[in-house]
Amino acid sequence: MRQIIIHVDMDAFYASVEIRDNPELRGKPLVIGSLPHERGVVATCSYEARRYGVHSGMNIKEAYRLCPQGIFMHPNFDKYKAVSAQLNAIWNSYATASQRISLDEAYLDVTEQAVDWEGARRIGHLIKQRTLYEVGLTCSVGVAYSKTAAKMASEEKKPDGYFEIPTAEDFVNLILDRDVGVLYTVGAQTAKKLHDAGIQTVRDIREHPDEVVASLGKHGRWLVQVSHGEDDRPVVPYRPQDAKSIGREMTFQENVINYLFLKDALLLLALSVEERANRYDLKGRGVTLKLTYTNMQSISRSRALNYSTSSAVTIYREAVALLDSVAWEPVRLIGVSIYNLSGGEAGQTVMREMLEDEAQQQAELRHLLQALQRRYGLDFAGHLQQIYQMETLHKTIEYMRRHFRM
Repeated sequence: MRQIIIHVDMDAFYASVEIRDNPELRGKPLVIGSLPHERGVVATCSYEARRYGVHSGMNIKEAYRLCPQGIFMHPNFDKYKAVSAQLNAIWNSYATASQRISLDEAYLDVTEQAVDWEGARRIGHLIKQRTLYEVGLTCSVGVAYSKTAAKMASEEKKPDGYFEIPTAEDFVNLILDRDVGVLYTVGAQTAKKLHDAGIQTVRDIREHPDEVVASLGKHGRWLVQVSHGEDDRPVVPYRPQDAKSIGREMTFQENVINYLFLKDALLLLALSVEERANRYDLKGRGVTLKLTYTNMQSISRSRALNYSTSSAVTIYREAVALLDSVAWEPVRLIGVSIYNLSGGEAGQTVMREMLEDEAQQQAELRHLLQALQRRYGLDFAGHLQQIYQMETLHKTIEYMRRHFRM
C-alpha cells in the first residue's frame, strides 16, 4: 500500500502560546527571542511582526529596527515543552510512526489508520480540530504521498492551513515553475549557488540535472530526484541515541576576557549536559569545546576519550584542558558537548571505573560548586534542578559574568 504521510506544523508556536496565555497580546507584533538591548536572535514572532519584515533567525537589533513598536519577550522553553507534550499526545494517537522534528513540528505515518485518502483527510482535519480545542492553538496540516510533499503541503496555506498533495504528479505541477528556494533543504546559500549556475526554477533543475549535481554534489542529486516528485523516505521515530552529540552553549551579553570566569561558566554548562545525557541514558566518548570570538570567528576543539562518560566533572575537566590550549582572546560564545554517543552501559571499561569513581566525582563536584558559591554568593548545590532549565542557566551565567571577582 502506498504510504500516506501527514506533516503538522504549529503556527508561530512560541508566540501563539504566549498570546493564548495573555490575550492582550493578540493582534500585536510580538517577537520572541532576545530583548532589543541584548545579543541574540528572533526565535519566532507573530504574523503581525512578520508584516514588518521580522522573521526567525534575524538579529534582534535588526528586528527592533524594523519593528520598534513590537513587544519583545524572552522564550519560556519549559512552558513550550509542556505544550509540545500535549500536542504530540494528540498527533501520535493517529500514527503508527511519528517523527518529531522540533517542539512544534512532526511527520506522521497514517497509512494504516487512514486506509485510504478519505481516511487521511478525516485524520488531518481531526488533528487540526483537536489541536485547537484541546490546546487552544492553530496548526497547519499537509497530507501527501511523501515527506517532502507533506512538508510542502503544510506550508502552502499557512497559517491555520490544510492542503493535500496526493501524487508525485500533483507535487511537480504545484512547484514546477517556482523558484528553487521552494524546495525543502534549499536555503539562501544553496539557492544562490543554483542561481549563479543559471538554475532559477524547479523546472531548471529537471532540465539541467548535470549542472545541479556539479554545483551541489550529493545534495544536488537529491534535489534532482525531488524535482521529479521522488521521495520514498519512511517516517522514522526520533531516538535520542541517534543524535550526534549533546551540548549546551551560551552567548554572553558582553564580551568576556577573563578565562577564569569562562571556566566557571563551563562547569554549569557541563552540569546541564550531564543532566540531559542522563535523562536519555546516554554517554559520550569525546568532549568538544566551542568558542566564538568577538570577530565572529568560531573554533571548536575536541578530545576523544577511551571510555564513555556523562559525568559533569569529567566533561568540565576535559573542556577546561581544551580551553587552556586555545588563543586567549575576548569571547562572545562558549559551548561544550559530548559526542560519539552510546546508550547506558555501552562502552563500560575497567578504566572508566578507575577514572570515574562516583564518590570521588561527587567530592570534586562539591568542591567546585563551593568555590563558585564563594565567588558569586549563589547556592548552586541547592538549586541545580532549576539551573538545568535553559532560561535559568543563561540568566545565572549572566549574573555570574556581571558579578565576577577573583
